[in-house]
Amino acid sequence: MQYKLKIAIIGFGRMGITHFSIINSHPSVEIVAVVDTSSTITGLLKKYTNTKSYDDFVKLFENETLDAVIICTPPKLHYPIAMLAAESNVHVFLEKPCTLNEEKARELSNVFDNKKLVNQVGYVNRFNDIFIEVKRLINKCSIGDLISFKSEMYSGTILKSDSGSSWRDSRESGGGATIDMAAHAIDLVNYLIGKPDKITGSNLTKIFSSNVEDAVNATFLYSNGITGTLNVNWSDESYRKPTNKIEIFGSKGKIVADQHGIKIFCKEKFEPENLIKGWNTIYITDIFKSVPFYVRGNEFTSQLYHFIESIIDKQKLNKCTFKDAADTLNVIEQIFEDYKTNGKI
Repeated sequence: MQYKLKIAIIGFGRMGITHFSIINSHPSVEIVAVVDTSSTITGLLKKYTNTKSYDDFVKLFENETLDAVIICTPPKLHYPIAMLAAESNVHVFLEKPCTLNEEKARELSNVFDNKKLVNQVGYVNRFNDIFIEVKRLINKCSIGDLISFKSEMYSGTILKSDSGSSWRDSRESGGGATIDMAAHAIDLVNYLIGKPDKITGSNLTKIFSSNVEDAVNATFLYSNGITGTLNVNWSDESYRKPTNKIEIFGSKGKIVADQHGIKIFCKEKFEPENLIKGWNTIYITDIFKSVPFYVRGNEFTSQLYHFIESIIDKQKLNKCTFKDAADTLNVIEQIFEDYKTNGKI
């Protein structure tokens, strides 16, 4: 009988439930426990499943022998839980933004690498078939040398005034549009183009929130001459679901993409990729790779299955590591510092 990896999920909100449903479909996984402070959640688990439940992650590690954990708590708890997992030699999948500052993310990265433990952060765009194709087309020089780009993300997450009582309205808890949402748009830039060398022109705007920004704008500069802009707003009621968009301008054309498709403008025919002169369109249905279990998007399953495969196949290169997440946090901290120093009028 094949050994099944013993997995626990810590934090059983929206993402915890999503990850539970996906990872439970993997034939090499057994979910042995869930941790959540809500008695309603733990009561439902006890009534309808055979999964153990705990109200404290410390109790989980004291009582269970685990191979891996999936951490979906508010970001301020990520570091202590992940560090305890490392002490227990447990692999970790961690929801973004990894930790609340770059220093702690680097520390976690060093600890997990030294222990040869798989470490992955939930920057799901890296597993989206469209953005994977965008990266391949960039590497193939389909639009020539890169000149500039625009990375955007919009959602209707916060559409009314907040009393300041939720964790989303506290930067110390991991709230605010930059840490909670712009992190995705920043990580996508790091993945497709590389981490910027300098941040300038940063602006943080409150719309509904009391203590944090609801929109963030910044300019990214690179030593090779590439420039880019970041535009993120989580108080845009015209968007029903969070949407990532990226537009990349090159010497021989441009790419415009979101999670669902790519439009490529070529100044000349690009024969290696069968791209005609003018506009070309690629839809997600043209290139997607099927997954065994679908929730919210193929990429959500792909990232978790990749995590499991990285544990089973010790030679497999782990994607989207704590180090990658630390690079994203570095950009976030530069935005905050630039706004503090230069942005306030």
